[in-house]
Amino acid sequence: MIFKAVREGRPYPDHGLTVRQWADIPPRPIRLDQLVTTKRELALDRALAEDSTFYGDLFPHVVEFENTLYLEDGLHRALRAALQQRTSIHARVLVL
Repeated sequence: MIFKAVREGRPYPDHGLTVRQWADIPPRPIRLDQLVTTKRELALDRALAEDSTFYGDLFPHVVEFENTLYLEDGLHRALRAALQQRTSIHARVLVL
């Protein structure tokens, strides 16, 4: 199993962070098997694109809520890491 769980939607309240505010959070390593996804589907062309991180943050966004790590943004980056046999990624983690 790549992720701890796969679900659709966010169980936590809206945090209202902007892209700039996310950028202020330093990335830290997170194991893929500790993450719960907030999306069930992924566009395969986006996941496999060479420039998949060109237009966004280089680091996935994770929200820690009630001791669970939810992958809010960056599912394609996490999946790409798993396909490369990596067990962890660096992500920005917001603790709610």
